[in-house]
Amino acid sequence: MRIVSILVALLVSGVALAQDRMEAYVPIRAISDSDRPLWFGYYDKHQFDSTDRYLLGMRPPFEGKSPGPEDAVEIGIIDLQDNDSWTMIGSSKAWNWQQGCMLQWIPGSDEVIYNDRRDGKFVSVIYNPKSKQERVLPYPIYALSPNGTEAVTLNFARLAFTRPGYGYTGVPYEKLDANVPDDEGVFLLNMESGERKLLHSMKQIAAVNHRRDMDGGLNWVNHLLFNTDGTRFIFLHRWRETENLRTPWKTRMFTLGVDGSNPRVVSDNDMVSHFIWRDPQHILAWSREIETGNRYHLYNPANKTFAVIGEDILIRDGHCTYSPDGEWILTDTYPDKERMQTLMLYRPADGKLVKLGRFYLGREWRGEVRCDLHPRWSRDGNSVVIDSMHTGSRQMYLLDVSGIVNE
Repeated sequence: MRIVSILVALLVSGVALAQDRMEAYVPIRAISDSDRPLWFGYYDKHQFDSTDRYLLGMRPPFEGKSPGPEDAVEIGIIDLQDNDSWTMIGSSKAWNWQQGCMLQWIPGSDEVIYNDRRDGKFVSVIYNPKSKQERVLPYPIYALSPNGTEAVTLNFARLAFTRPGYGYTGVPYEKLDANVPDDEGVFLLNMESGERKLLHSMKQIAAVNHRRDMDGGLNWVNHLLFNTDGTRFIFLHRWRETENLRTPWKTRMFTLGVDGSNPRVVSDNDMVSHFIWRDPQHILAWSREIETGNRYHLYNPANKTFAVIGEDILIRDGHCTYSPDGEWILTDTYPDKERMQTLMLYRPADGKLVKLGRFYLGREWRGEVRCDLHPRWSRDGNSVVIDSMHTGSRQMYLLDVSGIVNE
């Protein structure tokens, strides 16, 4: 029995050591020393306020399982100049592990917005930290326009059914057999009036360059994002060839005018993953093209052209964004064979690659409960924040990249 006990102790110790694996090549610190999970979610939202002092975050009630309808996540503001003090500003029952509750600062203001479920409906809540007042919009948001007065959105109940882990639970979805409904798709939400209008229905989306393999199963949209001047936005059109939810989906990337005009299919080779706008005309995306395969491609949809970015250097899918000055690409990777996630900077002008760190993610954190790094820039471009579970718990970390981007 003593031998067995020693072996068990060694195994437990080994797991603990594996969970604490991290390599950082720039200054790094934990945002909070709390023993509770703390994270933000997706990579394309404003987590820092306009002064880079206040940081948004969420504290979930648990880890390792999907949130249910009555599971609320706490929402708060962290003061980076006051020992990372936490001020709770609300809670939400409309959240998931990958994108949280769409928590973010509203462009051009000092207000915060997030999604919630109230009175049996998904809504969005605008909160003013100074007045401590909130205003509720009758619909949830997905992505905000740079002008801060408009949002694009979708049906989160349908998304929960078609892509578990990205929609929200708690509102029944009754169109399980609707392949291409004509009353839902991508919507524009006026954040001042609360009015919502359908810009392009699923039926209209599927009709553009229609393919027969779209007819067998469900079609849906995901991952909406405005360009940098608010004139157009991206969304991904996804579908399965059969009604079996285990059938792999296919993806193509659209852009659409903010008024619903001029739909463009940017990439139509069955795979588009993460993307970001470089400027109003160009999109960087991990995607598949017949000529080049799976790579980071920089698209100019208006000219129907693209070019490979970081060939033989950026060879794995990641969550990509441009630095505020547009000089650097920040991205990460999914876990490698050693379960390490790599964080890096790449400069397209001269092909320079700088690795910022590697972070361990345990094998038990897979599927929708996984923790991607989802790196996010500060407004001044001198710092990066990530979510990581290398200690075994979901926490946020601040990395100083000023010595690299200001060289």
